[in-house]
Amino acid sequence: MSLAPRAVLVHRTTEDEELVARHGTHGQAAFFLASRGRDVEEVAERRRRTRRALAEVTAAVPLSWRQSLVERADLDRFLFAPEDVVVVVGQDGLVANVAKYLSDQPVIGIDTDPGRNPGVLVRHAPADAAALIPGALQGRAPTAGLTMVEAVADDTQRLLALNEVYLGAAGHRTARYRLGLEGDGGVVEAQASSGVLVGTGTGATGWIRSVWQERHASLRLPAPTEDRLLWFVREAWPSPATGTALVAGELTAAARLRLTVESERLVVFGDGMESDALDLTWGQTVEVGVCARRLRLVD
Repeated sequence: MSLAPRAVLVHRTTEDEELVARHGTHGQAAFFLASRGRDVEEVAERRRRTRRALAEVTAAVPLSWRQSLVERADLDRFLFAPEDVVVVVGQDGLVANVAKYLSDQPVIGIDTDPGRNPGVLVRHAPADAAALIPGALQGRAPTAGLTMVEAVADDTQRLLALNEVYLGAAGHRTARYRLGLEGDGGVVEAQASSGVLVGTGTGATGWIRSVWQERHASLRLPAPTEDRLLWFVREAWPSPATGTALVAGELTAAARLRLTVESERLVVFGDGMESDALDLTWGQTVEVGVCARRLRLVD
C-alpha cells in the first residue's frame, strides 16, 4: 500500500519569538528594544506576516496529503522521504539550509516578506501554493536544477551546500593548511589564512559575491545551474613558511580543490550552518568540488 504524498513545511523561529524566548515575556522584550531606541512592533509585524503565510500555505495542502512542520534547528534530525514536496516558508537562506538534506525532492520557496527578501530562492507568494504543491508532485511545475558544492574528507565524512562551503578554523583563529588543485602537477602551497570559501552560482548572490567584489576579481561569476565553482582564500598571510600565490580560482565539474590540515582543528560547514560541521584534525585531507546532486527548485 503506497503512502499518500507529504508536504513538508520548513520554517524558522522569527526574531520576535527569539526575543520573547530570551527575555521571558513580550513586554520585557518590548522594554529591551525600547531602551535601545527600537520598536518591538517592527519585529512583531514580521512575525505576523510569517504566521499568516505559514497558515495560508498549510491550508493550501490537499486534504488527502500528509503534512509535517519542521523548524530550521531540527533539519539535521528530520528524515525526508522520496514522496515529499518541500515547501520553504521564509527567507532565501532557509532554502539553502534545507538543500543539503534532500535528494531530488522538489522545493517550493515561499516569500514571507516581499521587498525585504531578495527572492532569489523564495520565488513565490503564499497564494501560489495551492497550485504549486500538487503541480510539483505531478511534474507540471517547472523546476531548475541548481548546482551544489560538496566537501569529502579522507575519512568519508561528506558535506553538501547550495551556496558555499567554508573551510577554516573555528572562531577567529588562523587556519593553517596545505592547498592544491587535484591533477595540477603536484603544485601545493602551505598557507595561513582566515579560511577558504568555495561557492556556487547560487552563492554568487551572497558571500562569494562579496569576496569577488572586494578582490575586483576577473573571474566570471557562475550561473546557478552552471557546473562551475569559484574559490577564494580569505586574508592569506605571507611568511617564511606560508605563501599567497594560490588565493583564487575556478573549479569545473571534474576538478577538485584539495586541502590538507596543518593545525590542531579545522571545521568545514556549508551555508552558515556552523552547528552541522565536519571536524578535521592534523594531517587529514578534504576535497571540494561540484556535487552530482542538484537542488530541484520550482521556478
